[in-house]
Amino acid sequence: MSYSIHADTKLGELKLKVRDLARSVRFYSDIIGFKVLKQEGNVALMTVDGENVFLALEQLPDAVLVPERSATGLYHFAILVPTREQLGISLRKLAESNIRIGQGDHLVSEALYLSDPDQNGIEIYRDRPRSEWTKDEAGNIVMGTEAVDIQGLLALAGDKPWTGLPADTVLGHIHLHVDHLATAKAFYCDVLGFDIVADMSRRMGAYFISAGGYHHHIGMNIWAGAGAPRPPENGTGLDYYTIVLPSAEQLRITLDRLGKVGIPAAEHQGYWLVQDPAGISVRLSAAS
Repeated sequence: MSYSIHADTKLGELKLKVRDLARSVRFYSDIIGFKVLKQEGNVALMTVDGENVFLALEQLPDAVLVPERSATGLYHFAILVPTREQLGISLRKLAESNIRIGQGDHLVSEALYLSDPDQNGIEIYRDRPRSEWTKDEAGNIVMGTEAVDIQGLLALAGDKPWTGLPADTVLGHIHLHVDHLATAKAFYCDVLGFDIVADMSRRMGAYFISAGGYHHHIGMNIWAGAGAPRPPENGTGLDYYTIVLPSAEQLRITLDRLGKVGIPAAEHQGYWLVQDPAGISVRLSAAS
């Protein structure tokens, strides 16, 4: 019987490396809707609830821009807002700010896509109720890409004030460029225990995986090319993201599974750091 990671596993804090901290703070505050929790030196910590770090930004003194789809790392991180109305309000704000966006109705969710000043991909989305999700004959959650009802979203938003991201906004999922699907699958599914909920490896070079039957917590693709190189150390993009286990016991189980296959995890204050096969840094922590 295959092992599945605990159903209550979630995603937590992520960190991006940027070229101009002040510019990035303005973008994420004034356009996306985060609040500055703390800013010191070349690092800013961004929050939605005023207490917990959602997004960390670090300016590198010699940062170089990593072109899109050129290396392993971040494809996009996905900000899950609690309601369709809030998605409409975010859409209106983006339009008023002259931000170029893409969009997709994925059947399980409605999503808006954009990039930050360093070409880091961002998704802002809302989920449909799980009762509306369907599966195909192979057991894959059915996802597609249809046109979002833009006018319906804007009508729902109306003239309700934009006050930034709601306090119950979370990191819904993260989508990664990996170098090889097989090794990424072995790490995330066979070792960590995420379940494949949509196998699109043959059709589009991607897997979508999750805990607890969610439509996906992690997407992984080879759209930067099979065997894609790793970004330079001083390259912009993802520094790390966090997988949050629901308890210290579940964290220990995960660390034991990593140890059994010889994957090192370094202990730090409050988390353990591991690298996936594509060189992407992952923090493992237990929910407080």
